[in-house]
Amino acid sequence: IALVGAEAYADRPIGRCSGGEQQRLLIAQALVRRPELLLLDEPLDSLDLPNQAAVAALVGHVCRAEGVSVIMVAHDVNPILSRLDRVVYLAEGGAVAGTPAEVITSATLSRLYSTPVEVLRTSDGRLVVVGQPEAPAVHTDRHAGAGRADG
Repeated sequence: IALVGAEAYADRPIGRCSGGEQQRLLIAQALVRRPELLLLDEPLDSLDLPNQAAVAALVGHVCRAEGVSVIMVAHDVNPILSRLDRVVYLAEGGAVAGTPAEVITSATLSRLYSTPVEVLRTSDGRLVVVGQPEAPAVHTDRHAGAGRADG
């Protein structure tokens, strides 16, 4: 609890905690057994920008203080970009791995996605990844016919 800075609300029901507080408590819960590897699935999802930055900083602190390796799934790398050692992009049955500078490039992502992708860097270091619009999703009603004698 102390490692993640959650002393002030650790006894509060989790449903009464903010999104950032909940993430801190969930990370604390994951650390109880002193793991060597922490797997995080979208820990910044649904958090406002200040809480994204706070949770990203917390994860970085945990890595250093506890010697924990972290594998994180994230659709937006900007809040964690400065803390990444390596990145893996997965798309269309392929993968590219390396340092952020090696992987998050127009050439690399265009090759991976088999479509033109442009990676732009803003003056403050954030990345903007711009690609072709996605093809319309093909939705099928997999429940059509369910519960029907002829379906």
